[in-house]
Amino acid sequence: MLNIRQYFPVILLAGLGFSCQKDTQVAQKSAQPNVVVIYLDDLGLGDLSCYGATALSTPNIDQLSNEGVRFTNGYATSSTCTPSRYGILTGGYPWKNKNAEVLPGDAPLIVSTTQETLPKMFKKAGYATGAVGKWHLGLGDGTIDWNKKINLGPNEVGFDYSYIMAATNDRVPTVFVEDGLVVGLEANDPIQVDYNKNFEGQPTGLDNPELLKMQWSHGHNNSISNGIPRIGFMKGGEKALWIDEDMGENFLGKAQDFMKAHKEEPFFLYYALHQPHVPRIPNPKFAGATDLGPRGDVIVEADWLIGEFMKTLKEEGLADNTIIVFSSDNGPVLNDGYKDMAVEKVGNHKPWADRRGGKYSLYDAGTHVPFIVWAPSMVKPGTSDALVCQMDLLNSFGSLFGIQYEQSDSENVMDALLGKVAQGRDNLILEAEYRLSLRHGDWLMIPPQKGESFYHHVNMEIGRSDDYQLFNMKQDPGQQVNLAKQMPEKIEELKAIMRTKTAGYPLKFGYENAL
Repeated sequence: MLNIRQYFPVILLAGLGFSCQKDTQVAQKSAQPNVVVIYLDDLGLGDLSCYGATALSTPNIDQLSNEGVRFTNGYATSSTCTPSRYGILTGGYPWKNKNAEVLPGDAPLIVSTTQETLPKMFKKAGYATGAVGKWHLGLGDGTIDWNKKINLGPNEVGFDYSYIMAATNDRVPTVFVEDGLVVGLEANDPIQVDYNKNFEGQPTGLDNPELLKMQWSHGHNNSISNGIPRIGFMKGGEKALWIDEDMGENFLGKAQDFMKAHKEEPFFLYYALHQPHVPRIPNPKFAGATDLGPRGDVIVEADWLIGEFMKTLKEEGLADNTIIVFSSDNGPVLNDGYKDMAVEKVGNHKPWADRRGGKYSLYDAGTHVPFIVWAPSMVKPGTSDALVCQMDLLNSFGSLFGIQYEQSDSENVMDALLGKVAQGRDNLILEAEYRLSLRHGDWLMIPPQKGESFYHHVNMEIGRSDDYQLFNMKQDPGQQVNLAKQMPEKIEELKAIMRTKTAGYPLKFGYENAL
């Protein structure tokens, strides 16, 4: 067990009026820092001013960066949302779970109630645990009745409290679920959800464009909610439907309430914002805040929400004993289903920074994301090149309490997260829809992959090729020079590592023969 005092200052009070019991309580509270994961959705490495963006300003996130450790090699496990969320909450590679793919809104829970999770780890250490925001890991057992309590969800995998959207803001059902119950649902207006066929008499984005306040570009043309066409069909629950413009402040309020309710005990909060995922509908006070259209506006809105959260943290006297991990579930995408001018207005802004690819892609910008650890009383501010991954949170934070999961893919990189050492993990397998690549030191190898190499509907090159691809990420961060044919020995070295890492797990698309 690690000595927790090497990480966190322990305040011991002695003298008149303080008993030994009081000393112990104070020391214990200081030794158990609150932990908050702030998780954005589709935010690119180049979307923040602390990572070099100039077309918009994110002062509150910048402050986290300036006072904390900003990572230049921080990764999600995957280039799409559900798998990354599975990775961060379970500490495991999502490609090992055949169900960890982008889920519809009525999908069953894909996290087993028997497996270890980040919130369960914190509960073992005596923490209160809460989840607020986007979930997208499934609910129920596959036969959800949205009009009754849903008994399989965040609360069954380690969270004491949950206030979530079931999937994404572009999918039905467009309602909030609090501790398994749909918020605001009226008994005489039950909810029905179907991902195969529409309900009789219900308008859709495809058939009723005159009802829309935002037009769809591809795929998002089913049921209309709040004037926006979604994926999937829904009927009923009118009083329970969310208003997109208010969603950010709704989640913020729940996150603040959880923090206030548990300020006298250590807590873990998973605060998963929906910005800048489509549909990008900013609150009116942020509409037009940037020249980038709604996508830029909702990023600025998210920055403001984080600033408000931080104000509350400080007002409640919790800042000195709290660690915040800030990141995104995958890289950026511009046109992802709605006509919101993100492509037309991007100008010189590069959401992917100096990297290649983005959401859905095996190239670096698919999984290389903003990654900041803030804890002013515990870290030395600065920039770190250490290779770290979101799934490392499980064993890294577990190390503070003598909890380690030996069979987990999560690695203990706590010293790197706190800026104490420059070395993180040695290697990392990265995923784009079950296709895999390997990051090892400065090298990134993409084995031959079957399938299309370009998603035309989102204008994204996704990294698949009939040949090996090898890049030196330090010298060539934009992945413009494929060194595979020049360095066959390096390819063989990386293939051997990848074979070891994937042993025993049949890969969905059968390219393990290439290894």
